[in-house]
Amino acid sequence: MPFAHKIALIIALMFLCSFPVRAELRIAVLDFELNDITLNPRIPEEVERTASLKPLLEERLVAEGGYRIVPLAPDAQENATKSFGYLWDHPDEAAVLGKTAGAEFVIVGRVNKPSFLFVYFFARLIDVRTQKMIGEFAVEIKGQQKKITPKGIENLAGQIDAKLQTLRHSQ
Repeated sequence: MPFAHKIALIIALMFLCSFPVRAELRIAVLDFELNDITLNPRIPEEVERTASLKPLLEERLVAEGGYRIVPLAPDAQENATKSFGYLWDHPDEAAVLGKTAGAEFVIVGRVNKPSFLFVYFFARLIDVRTQKMIGEFAVEIKGQQKKITPKGIENLAGQIDAKLQTLRHSQ
């Protein structure tokens, strides 16, 4: 390789190395809880859809921001949940779950279903280090929920990613 090419390669490598390497943030996503207050609560289709939200959100977070999803032990969330909404209301306890899994952030999700016509997807972002909620996000889903659910989760992931990007840039 000619000397000029070597110099150009060295300069290019120095330029590329001057950019900070983006570390993957480690996130634990909890199973969403279903708060169904309709006249016919907990129909199997709604329970099934609620169970599908965690993997959908995990996929979108990886696609949106390249985050590393940290799995929890299979029964960890169930053992930490003392009652419905407990981890939602106690970010410190959710943070303990995340810390044991090696996560930096935990996402606690909830589905509120006040009507068969629409639902709300909620998520709270918990900082494991401080054990505090640092963001709360909401998406309303109307219409054919099977078709709209992935789009709603995509919107929720976008909101979470925007918050995490803001945190990343402020450090």
